[in-house]
Amino acid sequence: MADLVLYIGNKNYSSWSFRSWLAMDARGIPFQEHLIPFDFPAGNPKLKEVSPTGRVPLLQHGALKIWESLSIIEYLAEIHADAGMWPCNVSDRAIARSISMEMASGFRALRNACPMNIRRRPGRIDLPDGVMDDVARIRALWHGLLAKSGGPFLFGDFSAADAMFAPVVNRFSIYELVDDSDSLGYMQTMQAHPSWIKWRDAALQESWLVPEDEV
Repeated sequence: MADLVLYIGNKNYSSWSFRSWLAMDARGIPFQEHLIPFDFPAGNPKLKEVSPTGRVPLLQHGALKIWESLSIIEYLAEIHADAGMWPCNVSDRAIARSISMEMASGFRALRNACPMNIRRRPGRIDLPDGVMDDVARIRALWHGLLAKSGGPFLFGDFSAADAMFAPVVNRFSIYELVDDSDSLGYMQTMQAHPSWIKWRDAALQESWLVPEDEV
């Protein structure tokens, strides 16, 4: 039995959980999954019993607890160095970490206006200022990296950087935010990945509803 336990939220909505889970599953790192649903108006009190921040994802390895998606990914890259979590080339690793940190700390307009929602039927919404600026920046990142690597993922093979941008793929798709061939091709590649399909199928079976994420 795996000694890593990943605590996550609803697969339909929890974008940060999706990042860590996808990175682990896609790179073949064994773990136990423990889902704590967001099914209370003020947040599920069970989260605070597990996580020091009251949020997920949280990775537990024995007595050690690691929170924040990118920190979880970095820890896994250290203890599973052979899993290929980051690109092999040192320059590519630096860029992959840079864009992952940019994703973790930025693009707030997009994230606030367009919550991840696996079940949502695609359709456009009215967008506040700043969203399309975020979209343009992400498109430029994807275009440049795919042109350099040759694809099909941002650095050729699937890496943690792709996992960090996975919720954006969902957002671009369900809110119909892009129509260029580079972005759509990359999104199609991501959505066809076996780990993505596994997460999506589980999300579609969930019955929990979070009204504020049903834009």
